[in-house]
Amino acid sequence: MIDDLLLALAQRLAKTLTPGDLDHTLSRITAAAVEALPDTDYASITILHADGRLETVAPTDDLLWGVDAAQYELREGPCYEAAADEVHIAAPDLAHDERFPRYAASAVAAGLAAQAGIRLFDAPKSRGALNLYARKVGAFSDLGALGELFRHQAATAIDYAREIHNLREAVRTRTTIGKAVGIVMERYGLSDDRAFAFLTRLSQDGNVKLRVVAEKLIATTTRR
Repeated sequence: MIDDLLLALAQRLAKTLTPGDLDHTLSRITAAAVEALPDTDYASITILHADGRLETVAPTDDLLWGVDAAQYELREGPCYEAAADEVHIAAPDLAHDERFPRYAASAVAAGLAAQAGIRLFDAPKSRGALNLYARKVGAFSDLGALGELFRHQAATAIDYAREIHNLREAVRTRTTIGKAVGIVMERYGLSDDRAFAFLTRLSQDGNVKLRVVAEKLIATTTRR
């Protein structure tokens, strides 16, 4: 029975979590969580940035904006713990969970009875966790293999989407710098190498990324 359920979930996730644009991938992950994981009524993703800022992305319901914000403000709750400290955490009965006395009151008032947090990724500049919410007491008591399978599939989709995003950024940056080099070559009669060296020197002297220097030059030229 469990093996059949795992197989069905794996097949569904393979179709649902198709890697692509990063923002779109995150939205598909939370939507798939509600559809595929037992007793899950809502889902969101918490991102912990390198500067300590916590951000909610791809919530499946507007209710979660306030619920997640309460966890960030109080520094307690399953989604906060999964993003900041724990890899996986479950609270099957929020109303009687002594770990989150302040947050639990606001969650129950919002109609939530159970919650779980599943770490999705650890990146150099951010950390992400999937937040699962249920109106039913006792939900998420034993996600077990289902939760781990979902985490693995989602993390794979995120990694691939991030690679595509980085590749697109690299291509865009290269194109932008190339345009700026062409402008400098034409304006000052310089060779390709000397024009690039000129932009590099501006970048170093101003302590500004080369891409930003190129973008400013292109914008100024366009206005003229």
